[in-house]
Amino acid sequence: MDLNELWGFGLPAWITIVTVLTMFSILLFTKLRADMVFMGAVGLLLVTGVLDAKEAMSGFSSTSVVVIGVLFVVVAGLTYTGVLQWIVKNLLGQPKGYARTVVRLMLPVAALSSFLSNTTVVALFVGIVKIWSKKLNISPSKLLIPLSYASGMGGVCTLIGTPPNLIISGLYADKTNHAMNVLATALPGIFCLAVGVLSVIALRRLLPDRQSPESHDDATTDYTVELIVPSDNRFIGETIGYAELVDVEGGRLLKWRHFDNVKVPINKNEFLMGGDRLTYAGDVDKIQQLAQTHGLTIGDEVVNVGLGTLISSVIMIAMVVLSATGVMSLLQCAFLAAAAMLLCRCCTPDQAMKSINWDILLVFAGSVVLGLAIQKTGIAERLATGILDVCGTNPIVVMTVICLVGTFITEFISNTAAGAMFFPIMYEAAEKMGYDPYPFLIALMISVSSSFATPIGSPTHMLVYGPGGYRFSDFMRIGLLMNLIILAANIFIVNIIYPLTPLQ
Repeated sequence: MDLNELWGFGLPAWITIVTVLTMFSILLFTKLRADMVFMGAVGLLLVTGVLDAKEAMSGFSSTSVVVIGVLFVVVAGLTYTGVLQWIVKNLLGQPKGYARTVVRLMLPVAALSSFLSNTTVVALFVGIVKIWSKKLNISPSKLLIPLSYASGMGGVCTLIGTPPNLIISGLYADKTNHAMNVLATALPGIFCLAVGVLSVIALRRLLPDRQSPESHDDATTDYTVELIVPSDNRFIGETIGYAELVDVEGGRLLKWRHFDNVKVPINKNEFLMGGDRLTYAGDVDKIQQLAQTHGLTIGDEVVNVGLGTLISSVIMIAMVVLSATGVMSLLQCAFLAAAAMLLCRCCTPDQAMKSINWDILLVFAGSVVLGLAIQKTGIAERLATGILDVCGTNPIVVMTVICLVGTFITEFISNTAAGAMFFPIMYEAAEKMGYDPYPFLIALMISVSSSFATPIGSPTHMLVYGPGGYRFSDFMRIGLLMNLIILAANIFIVNIIYPLTPLQ
């Protein structure tokens, strides 16, 4: 048989398939850097002629890639002005146990993602979760994957929560002249979210316990706490320099007040008194260790709220509102917000540049190009249309198989592209079997946004990939099971809320 048409795939398609499989194997079984592996795959597709130069470089001009890069700067402004610390202290609290922590995190994130951009919500919460996890003594890698999952599952709860819902509902309106209700996916989405939260808790042992590569970088912005000098402390009457409480490992002394609230200049020759309050910023573990070795009492976490905090909060809220109301695109809003953060000195240019995770941007740009290759060579379309030849005429089986393939495809291409590609397949399959396509399309909306098994399946996964210190295989360990669980929950609840009805 001619290789150019083996199993319906041409030579460019086979080159793409071999490239993707090789790339996945390298990522799963070696410790090579993910960004280098992705760039190597893109280079191979370019050299073999599968993609031209413009297509190979398209990932770097992709709107989603640029948005993520700019949002790093916005989040830097929120971090250095104390906004994230304030949210951790006043909104998230300190729940007991992992189960309560997951619920406390995933539910508000899902609620916000139902109406706001998933990418914006996760970009904001990555820093929050990193700080929060230190307070709770939980590895960030145990919380960042649930954070990304929550944003995706929350997005499907409304038609405006995620682009595939808008596209599928728009195509349905064009076909039938009937518009879907904005809350058409609310009940199925909430059910799947509840199942997802319980599944994350039940499968928590599959979540990796990784050391974040950023955990020791510029930790002074992460944790600010007040240490109190007890009245029987051995250093009372000694200078603070003698007690070695000025230049400490992993942190720095921000301010010092006596028991009567009198401010003391930070000078090594000043004497310690009982009841003194020393405010440190730095690594939470180092500050706690300092308290133990010097016999100090840990007081309240301090959040330095000032004019910068207010300004950065207003900038962030304005960005979200303008984007959510459609006044400007998210890309435009993110650029304006980043510029405002710099102009208002919420962060310095050096801090802004250091906040951008270039490794993740390279991986994400590479994943965009691979998705383009999969679409261009007809792999995705061939897989999608071929399923109708094997799944028969049982409506539940057809719905399940198409949703399963949709979930698989959306691990490699954008959920927006997957929604647009699978809409005609699902719609025509339902009509050919003589059923109203509406419930089939509701199930499709949820399935194309249910990508849990690879970090390239969603921009939000890429946002947590670096800060969590994850490996490529970490998503598969829990993600493959999550894909199957949410698929089953999706098919079950959709057929209860929207029973299949024959066409009149």
